[in-house]
Amino acid sequence: MKVLVTGGYGFIGSHVSDRFHKEGYDVYIIDDVSSGSKRNIQFSHKGYVLSINDPKCEEVFRSNKFDAVIHLAAQTGDAAAMESPPQDTESNVLGLSNMLTLASRYGVRKFIFASSAAVYGISEDAPLLETAPLSPRSLYGINKMIGETYCAKWKEIYGLDTVCFRMSNVYGPRQGNKGQGGVVSIFMNQLMKGNGITVYGDGNQTRDFIYVEDVADAIFRASYSPISGVYNLSAGKESSINGLIDELQILQGGAVSINYASAREGDAYRLVLDNSRIMHDLDWAPKYSLQEGLHRTCNWKSDKQGEQSEQPSVSRKNSPLRKKLNRLLPYAENLIAFAALALIDSPLESTEFAGLDLKLIYIIVMGILYGSRQSMLAVMLSVLLFIQEKLDNGRDLLSLLYDTTLFFQMALYLFIGLVVGYSVEHRINKLNRAERQLAQAGEKYTFLYEVYEDTRSVKDELQEQIRTTEDSFGKINAVTRELESLEPEKIFLEAVGVVEKIMRTDQVSIYTVNKSKQYLRLAAHSSGAFLAAARSLKVDEHPHIKSLLEGKRLYVNKELVPGLPLLAAPVLSGEEVVAVVSVHTVEFSRFTQYYQNLFKTVVDLISSSLSRAHAYVEAAGDRRYIDGADGRILRREAFKSILDSKQAASERFGVDYVLLSTGMRNASAELAEIIHTSLRETDYLGLGEDGELLILLSNSNQKDAQFVMDRLSEKGVHLHEGVESFYV
Repeated sequence: MKVLVTGGYGFIGSHVSDRFHKEGYDVYIIDDVSSGSKRNIQFSHKGYVLSINDPKCEEVFRSNKFDAVIHLAAQTGDAAAMESPPQDTESNVLGLSNMLTLASRYGVRKFIFASSAAVYGISEDAPLLETAPLSPRSLYGINKMIGETYCAKWKEIYGLDTVCFRMSNVYGPRQGNKGQGGVVSIFMNQLMKGNGITVYGDGNQTRDFIYVEDVADAIFRASYSPISGVYNLSAGKESSINGLIDELQILQGGAVSINYASAREGDAYRLVLDNSRIMHDLDWAPKYSLQEGLHRTCNWKSDKQGEQSEQPSVSRKNSPLRKKLNRLLPYAENLIAFAALALIDSPLESTEFAGLDLKLIYIIVMGILYGSRQSMLAVMLSVLLFIQEKLDNGRDLLSLLYDTTLFFQMALYLFIGLVVGYSVEHRINKLNRAERQLAQAGEKYTFLYEVYEDTRSVKDELQEQIRTTEDSFGKINAVTRELESLEPEKIFLEAVGVVEKIMRTDQVSIYTVNKSKQYLRLAAHSSGAFLAAARSLKVDEHPHIKSLLEGKRLYVNKELVPGLPLLAAPVLSGEEVVAVVSVHTVEFSRFTQYYQNLFKTVVDLISSSLSRAHAYVEAAGDRRYIDGADGRILRREAFKSILDSKQAASERFGVDYVLLSTGMRNASAELAEIIHTSLRETDYLGLGEDGELLILLSNSNQKDAQFVMDRLSEKGVHLHEGVESFYV
């Protein structure tokens, strides 16, 4: 099974990912690593460094059939939300909307959203129920409240099964100094460093602290449970800030100074959530007390030698000074080129190159190298140099203002500068756009190729499973061909072998159900050394069988109660339960959800074969039973087929049967009625080779046979054991 965890590299997300991995799920993660770290995940998984708003997320959903999506990616913390409201809304609302859309579009079964106790705002009530009014006092809380509305509407409109958990103050290993529960991490870091602690308020304000592994456990349980809607997820216990500090000081073995400052505006004085609803509906309870959770967190921090700064050092290449120098470099090179021009331009007039205007070359070169900005600077400097040269030749400034040559030269320089600068800048911009598009295409290609490789590896794995594994579809099909019979008794006989081969166990039993649904009769069982199957079971004495018959669904012995089968499933003929197939023992490592699903599939195949056989028996009644006996006496061919099945079951599985003879060859309807009322539903009355009336007692020994003989003797029908020949 596959689960997608958004924000899976973060504090809570990494613990949730760990839990699903330990339960055998294939874990996929979408995280932009803005606050999390890949180092938080130490197991094999598939991660995508993406924003939850990125269009590439659709490729992740399209390429993988997720069973559940755990949406934990969010911008956390009120301060960050107020600093950048658009960014907070984009992450916490638009990102959620994108995930909900993709989950409903690609058939996700369960969507779990991490909400917050911040939706309640400041309330005088404690503890707070889910029905308490919502009055968030922060943008973070407002966006979480909006997120809950989105989840409710997606369930209403699109049928997506959603669960919203309003989490209290979560704490534990891998936590940073941000978010609603960051106070634990902050205080613990200060204590480890021996620094003083600042408390905003008198310290008697209370909070509801829940350990992160308890949160992960609740989320995992919710992923496969039928619950939906909004639930408080908390420890359900009030703890004061002063009490928290005392516990931390005991753990650290020292004391630090505590500075009490004014309470922050908008902080609730009491905040504790009522968790009774989730405890009842999810059969969940927090495992760790505050003392235990703090102890585990403290040990983790000690192992890590305190929280170390993960901020990357600013490289010299990307330092602000280096960036400023890079911006000034073109101006410096332009001035150096102009200085060189000024040195050689005047002496050049006395040579044979006197007619060559180096200023035009200078302007063209600057425009080609740096674009219009530097070409305009070169134009201005060239005009100043031209005026200076004229003044050096004895011209005065006033006469130059009336000289058309000056204006012509200025116009020429400006025209050249504009044309060259614009052309080069246009080309540079075009190249930059092309490079950006190429880079984006390259990123998209790399991402799609990565998704393609993942999909192909899964496809190859499935193909290999189909070809080689013992429980592949191909082998299941080959084994279940043994059930292609139109005789119910043969199907029961072969069903034991089919279940043994596919489920890889030698502890299988099959019981038929009588019409009154009060008794089960053993029809067949494995010859395993440890299986001692009872011949009959009274339904009222076995609650698991009664529940199975009433609910017509798979029974799983999750508590591993001794004496009960590990798995049992009903065999249906139409809508009626006609038999029960049970697996009694299996290797514990293989007792998984997949194994249970496989067993249910096999029993469904048996049900299908049995329904087909019963339909045939009903349709062929006139060919199976002799006329004039009200369908009670089987013809020789039908009776022999059933007897052959009983003989085979006796040889293969040790299931007893007894064949009795009436010594009569003329069977009347009255005789058939007398005998039939003394037999069980699993017994048969039919004709032998020479027309003698025979009785076949299923799953019976000599003691059972003697009881039937005595009972019929009282009614005037005398039986004896043994039949000399039957189609020999």
